[in-house]
This record gives sequence, structure tokens and C-alpha cells, in this order.
Amino acid sequence: MNDTSVAKIGELIKSAETIVIVQADNPDGDSIGSALALELILDSLGKNPHLYCAVDIPSYLRYMSGWDRIEAELPNQFDLSIIVDTSTPTLLEKVKEKGDLQKLTKKPNIVLDHHASVEQEIEFATVTINDTSVSSTGELIFNLSRQLDWPLSPDAGENLMTSILGDTQGLSNDLASAQTYRVMAELVELGVHRPKLEEKRRLYNKMPENIFRFKGQLIDRTSFELEGRLAIVRITQQEINNYSPLYNPAPLIQADMLQVEGVAVTVVLKTYDDGRITGSIRSNNGYPVASKLAASLGGGGHPYAAGFKTTDNRTFDTIRAKILEISQELLSSLQSERVD
Repeated sequence: MNDTSVAKIGELIKSAETIVIVQADNPDGDSIGSALALELILDSLGKNPHLYCAVDIPSYLRYMSGWDRIEAELPNQFDLSIIVDTSTPTLLEKVKEKGDLQKLTKKPNIVLDHHASVEQEIEFATVTINDTSVSSTGELIFNLSRQLDWPLSPDAGENLMTSILGDTQGLSNDLASAQTYRVMAELVELGVHRPKLEEKRRLYNKMPENIFRFKGQLIDRTSFELEGRLAIVRITQQEINNYSPLYNPAPLIQADMLQVEGVAVTVVLKTYDDGRITGSIRSNNGYPVASKLAASLGGGGHPYAAGFKTTDNRTFDTIRAKILEISQELLSSLQSERVD
């Protein structure tokens, strides 16, 4: 990380009293974990932190202690905002729709992210750190805490560990570097108990019977393309309405898609009645193509987890054909590099 940017972040936080921590429209384990950890750190520094997300926190992530402190309303008064786990305004559309993005532009802003592919940067940011060398925003915040001598409690450490585990798929992909393992070791020494954290996640992720049967339907209609290297499934507006309040359909099925022999890339598409299409992209270790596939459709992310949203009324068939075309190109290019 650039020392000048780190020092500037320290100055901004030191001079602020009320600080809003902002998540994007697609909260995941990294964004929530890093936001919750940052809240605890700022509180220990004597600040008045507020957690803000314009959308409801997915039920499958509500095992994380403190998720219920995340509010859907921006405070009327604040001195500084910190946007975590995104550095592009395209993932803040709900914030914009509520009129809150304009409010954020009126005050100093810090952006903390780690994504390799960014379609458009947040222009109003006072300082941005987008560190692609770390596994997650959680690991980035851990590094900042060490450089700026921020206090880390065991509770904050648990949230950082959740962030890291989320984006590294449980330390199973190439995002987990040697430094990531060193950070995990320091968090364990801090008092974080990973087995208890995993058990809490498993207990909260138990599903009702109707979700279990819906998962069976998604498995049944998953298609395997490109000689089985690409797995893709569609979720309709009606299914989103029926099942999303109980369990986010993408994480419900995507981990299982990745477990199918021969699969390199998985895509879960959600189609909405207003013409929007969103895509969740995950790839297996050794196939770091998710961010490039997302970028081809106007989105972004990192090599193993990315996403996109279309609002230009392109049809499902058009989007699906584009995914097949770009996936073929990316996987073929990867294969060529390995042969060379």
C-alpha cells in the first residue's frame, strides 16, 4: 500500500467524529465482515461509526455478530464515509436511487477495496486504496490496522477472518497468499476460534424444507456447456420473490456447481421483470477468469469471484450467448498459456 494514502486515511479518520461505513448493493461475507470489523475499530478509537447498506442483508450471512446494526438509512449528519469492498459506483445504484450517493459526495470519502477489475472508479473519493495483492478487504483492513496502530479486539478479528474466508473460499483458492496465512495465524493468536466460527456459520445456514427442494430444482436445470467446463443456471423473478427472503439462491447452488467434475466456471443468472439481469460468477482454483468474464458484461470483481448487472434490456439469450463466447475465449487462452 502507498504510504501517502495510508497516512491520509489516518488523518481523515483522526479529524472525523461521525463516520459512515458503506457497503455496495451486493453485500457478501467480505463486505459485511470488513464493515463490522471497521465499526469496532473506529469505536475503540473513540469515533461514532454507523453501518449503512441500501439493501437488506442476506439471511445466509446473518450468523455474523452485529449484522443487525447495519441500517438502510444514511445518518443526517456525518463527517466522513468509508466505502468497503467496492471501488466502482456501478455497485452503488441502490444508494444512488435513495438519493444518498449525492450526500456522500459532499463529505470526505475513503474507498477500501481489493478487486482487480474495476469498470469505473469512484470519482468523489478523497483517497482510494484498491490493493490487489491482498485476498480480501478484510485482509486490507488488518494491514491498515497494523500500519496505523489501530486496536484489534477478538470480535473485530473474527469479522476479519470471516472476510478472508469468504473471498478465499475457505482458503482454497489462489487469493490466499502466504501473507494471508500469516494474517490468519495472527487472528488466531488474537483469540479468534475458527472452528467455532465455522460451526456458527453451518448452524445458521440450515435450510427450510422448501429451500432444500428448490435447490433440487436448480440442480436439475443447471446446464453444462463448453464440454462441461462452464455451469450455468437461471433464476426467475418469481423465484427471487419466493425464496430470496429465506435464502439467497446464488450461494444456495453455486458451491455445488463448483464441485462438479470438470467445471471451471459457474454463473448464476437472475432475471427480473423490468429487464435487469444480474450474474454471480465463481471459478475454481486454477481458473482465475471470473473478473474478466464479468468485465465483458460491464461488471467486475476478482479472479475467482465477480459479478455484473445489465439494465439495457438485453435478453437472457443474448447474455447467455455472450457468457459462452467470452468463457470459451478465456478458457482457451488459459489453456494456451499453460501449454506454452
